Amino acid sequence: MSDNVTETPHTTVIERRGSGAGILIGIVLLIAVAVGAFYLFNRSQNDNIRTDAISGAAKDVGDSAKKVGDSAQKATDGN
Repeated sequence: MSDNVTETPHTTVIERRGSGAGILIGIVLLIAVAVGAFYLFNRSQNDNIRTDAISGAAKDVGDSAKKVGDSAQKATDGN
């Protein structure tokens, strides 16, 4: 008797799938950019508010100094 061995070729398919880490990192980066933009926008708004407040205070000081100067002028004119 003879042994009759037949070998059949076979194909192995290996599927590679991502673990989703790339998408997760992308989402985290997107959130970080959004938070950074929000922070910078608010900081800019706060700077504008401070600038307006300082400008208003400087104008008030200038107006007061003018009034003092006018009063001093009137006092010297009367004597």
